[in-house]
Amino acid sequence: MIDFKPNCLPLLVGSLPMADHLEATNLMLQYTPEIPLWVQLPMYKEEGMLYQFLSGMPGLVVKKGDSSKEKDFYIDTSGENFEDEVLAFYEEYMSITESPSRFEKPAFDGSVSSKSSASSKSILNDSRFALTDTTAKGFSVFMETVKSLPKVPVAVKGQVTGPITMGIGVKDQAGRLLFYDERMKDIVTKQVAMNARWQVFQLSKLNTSYKPIIFFDEPGVVGFGSSTYISITREQIIEALKEGIDAVHQGGGIAGIHICANGDWTLALESGTDIINFDAYSYFDRLILYREPLKKFIEQGGILAWGIVPTGNPEYVENASLNSLWEMWNDQLNELVSLGISREKILSQSLITPSCGTGSLSLEHATKVLSLTKELSERIRNDDNFKINN
Repeated sequence: MIDFKPNCLPLLVGSLPMADHLEATNLMLQYTPEIPLWVQLPMYKEEGMLYQFLSGMPGLVVKKGDSSKEKDFYIDTSGENFEDEVLAFYEEYMSITESPSRFEKPAFDGSVSSKSSASSKSILNDSRFALTDTTAKGFSVFMETVKSLPKVPVAVKGQVTGPITMGIGVKDQAGRLLFYDERMKDIVTKQVAMNARWQVFQLSKLNTSYKPIIFFDEPGVVGFGSSTYISITREQIIEALKEGIDAVHQGGGIAGIHICANGDWTLALESGTDIINFDAYSYFDRLILYREPLKKFIEQGGILAWGIVPTGNPEYVENASLNSLWEMWNDQLNELVSLGISREKILSQSLITPSCGTGSLSLEHATKVLSLTKELSERIRNDDNFKINN
């Protein structure tokens, strides 16, 4: 798959319960400076999981509630300008995907290639797929902050809500989920894919040791097989995931999928992703049931991001300790080794993460999650029996 061995470095999922983007970015850097990420602050409604990545979608309607921060949104496919908006969307999408030589692609050393430099800013860089301070101020704050870090990061991480979660989370004017409308399903998938590709383009400008990492946050995938997914096939899900992953790869990035619950893990394992971030604290016993596809994923170079530090319940956070998580990690690692995978390979292809974002926790609990993630990673990496040669 990829030439990236994270060696159990710590990594965060995305959100923090804070109000200031710079303070949140600096807090994140205290605990995960090796692979920093741009921070989402869900206390702002504009940074909600779905709304944050909808800018530029054809037919987007946003209604302000009693508070300017409360937003109600949907896609109006019946508007008189909708067809023109769809045409403009596809024209912009095709200008990026079918004529890649028309925009500049940052070289991996952070410099910019000389090809068509004058046209890049008008195509991908300033396209409808760009993140803005209106809904993602954490991105621009992150870019400015990381540029001045005294030590070059191993990699940097971005994230976008995945096409499945977006497609079953956003509705049209009639209340119909977008994933059930064939055309809107395609538009949602392309919107997500191009936002991910835009992030790769921007993050590639930073000086790092490895390529940018983009995670697709996909809690919606766990519903496959339930009534929510009636008439949605596994082929459609894998196809949508793959389109986003391909966009990251084409942009020169590393792709990951974050799923913070239990589900059909073959959907992620067969998607072509480089990294799978799973809730190891609550669902490791379910993931390991998929023995052969899991073993194949790791043997082919796939990376497991172990979400072993709990975030789903404040009580879990309160009771968690470095020792208890260390014991859990050892038990889970031994089970994975029992599948016939070498311990060294697992360790080199692992990341240590929280089970999900911390945006719904108190700041005290969120900070404890960040601290435990860092401490557990350090204990694994420094223990004599788990020593990793970097």
